[in-house]
Amino acid sequence: MELLLRWVITALALFVAAWLVPGIHVEGQGWSAFAVMAIILGLVNAVIRPVLKILSCPLIILTLGFFVLVINGITLWLASTIAVRWFHVGFYVDGFWAAFLGAFIVSIVSVILTVLFRGERIETRR
Repeated sequence: MELLLRWVITALALFVAAWLVPGIHVEGQGWSAFAVMAIILGLVNAVIRPVLKILSCPLIILTLGFFVLVINGITLWLASTIAVRWFHVGFYVDGFWAAFLGAFIVSIVSVILTVLFRGERIETRR
């Protein structure tokens, strides 16, 4: 159930990013594009993001952690490229700055939704 909740939260965060950032647009498929993109982004974050963080550890330390935002943008851009080229999903990110801003928005929306849903689950357990 936790995995399904994370998947839905990521899909909603991607929807908000596509709605707010002019350089991110979705063609065709509707919600299925966000659902598939959420899965691909989760896999990229699980496999490639740790490698990028290890390779850029000195930059992360030097910038007091702000370089992680760049890594998040790179992973969103990479996930979009994988979605478009391999899975023919119409989720397009036009450049690095769109990916950077989109990843920032996805992070913020994901944190807010996670807190809201976890807070609701904690209250129902009592």
